[in-house]
Amino acid sequence: MSDFLNVNADLHLHGLYSGAVSKDMIPCTIAEQAPLKGLQLIGSGDILNGKWLNLVKQQLERKDDSMFIHKNGTHILLQTEVEDNRRVHHIILFPSVSKVQEVRERLTGKSSDLDIEGRPKIHLSGAEIAQIAIDAGCLIGPSHAFTPWTAIFKEYSSLKECYGSLSDKICFIELGLSADTDMADRISELHSVAFLSNSDAHSPWPNKMGREFTTLAMKEITFEELVQALQREQGRKPILNVKFDPKEGKYHKTRCINCLTFFSAMDAATCKWRCPACKSPIKKGVAERVEELADLKEPQHPDHRPPCLHTIPLSEIIALAIGTKQTYSEKVQEMWRKFISRFGNEITALINTPIDQLSEVHPKTAELIAAFRQNKFSYVPGGGGFYGIPVPPGKNATMKIWKNGRVQEVDLSERVDSHQRSLSEFLE
Repeated sequence: MSDFLNVNADLHLHGLYSGAVSKDMIPCTIAEQAPLKGLQLIGSGDILNGKWLNLVKQQLERKDDSMFIHKNGTHILLQTEVEDNRRVHHIILFPSVSKVQEVRERLTGKSSDLDIEGRPKIHLSGAEIAQIAIDAGCLIGPSHAFTPWTAIFKEYSSLKECYGSLSDKICFIELGLSADTDMADRISELHSVAFLSNSDAHSPWPNKMGREFTTLAMKEITFEELVQALQREQGRKPILNVKFDPKEGKYHKTRCINCLTFFSAMDAATCKWRCPACKSPIKKGVAERVEELADLKEPQHPDHRPPCLHTIPLSEIIALAIGTKQTYSEKVQEMWRKFISRFGNEITALINTPIDQLSEVHPKTAELIAAFRQNKFSYVPGGGGFYGIPVPPGKNATMKIWKNGRVQEVDLSERVDSHQRSLSEFLE
C-alpha cells in the first residue's frame, strides 16, 4: 500500500487586515473551520503583515519552521499575496518565519503598506519580486491567473513576459474561480506547471473558504513535501483539482459591469468596450481571454495533470433546496451543520455519501446533490464582477445579451438536442 497522504490544501486566504475581508477572518477561526470543509492544509494569509504574523503566533502553535498547527490538526503554511507595480497579484509560499522576515527586510522601502494592508502593493516588477522570493527559498506563482483586473494574463501574454529569465522557476499558477484545467491546458506554455485551485477566501464560512482546493500526494505535511508535490518529484504530486464550474466565476464571460448584458468579444470590441445600453465599461471575460492566448484548439492535458472536479458549495445547494438566496441565513447554516455533523465534512457530503443517506437529513437537498453529481445543473454565467448563478433542473432563468445592435433577453431553458444551449450559441 502507498504510504502517501492525500492532503486537501487551500493555499490562498486573506486575514482581516486585507481590504474587503470579514472581521471573522482570524487565524483560530480559519483553522477551526478548515476540517469542516475537508481541508488538512491551509495558507496563513497575509503573513508579510506584521500585525497578522503576531496574531498567527498568538493564536496557533508552531509545528516547525514552516508550519503552524491548530489543536484540531489543521496545518497552516506561511503564505501571502502581493501586488506588483503593474497591479499583477502573486502568491508567495514561505519556508520559515525567518524567511518571512528576510523578505520583509528586502521589501522595506519598496512598499508603504506592509503593516497596513494584508495584500501589500510592492513597487517592483513581477520579475524583481520573484527574484527576492526565490533568493529566500520561497515558491512564487501568479494568483487567479486569468482574472481581468489584477492578474498576469491581463497584463501579459506569457509567464516569460512577466517573470523573464525566472519563468522556468515558476512551478505553479492559480487558476482562479473563472477558469479550469480544460481552459488553461489550451495554452501549451502552461503544460509544465502545476495548477492550484484555491479559494482566495475573504470569510471563513462554508461557501467561501475551501470552495476550491487542490489534493496533493505527500508523505507528510511539511514545506519540503509541498515543494516536491508542486514540482512533481519522487511520487509527490497534485492528484485532484476541486473547483467551481468556471461558469460560476465572477469573470467567466464578457459582460457589462453595470447592466450585466453579455457581449461577444467581437461586439465588445466594436463597442470599444463601452456598453451601448448604459454607457458603462464592458469587462473582458476569462473565456474570451483564454481564446486569445490559446495555441491549441482543444485542451491537451500533460500526463501529470490530475482530474478537475467541479463543485457547488453545499450551502448554495441548501439555499436552492429551501428556496432562499441567502446562503448566510441561519436556516441554511443550521441545515449545513446537520450535514456536517452527520457526514464529517462538506466534501464527503457533496461527493462521496450515498444519496439515500443524504435524504435522511433533507430530501430536497439530496435531490439537488444528485442532480449536481449528474451534471444536470445549468448556469447563468458569471461576468462583469458578478458570480454566475447555478440553475437546477426544472428551473427557468433568463439573461441579457447584446445581439444585432440591441439588448435581447433569452431563456436559458431553451434546448437543442436535449442539451442546454451555451451562451456562445446565443451570441453566434
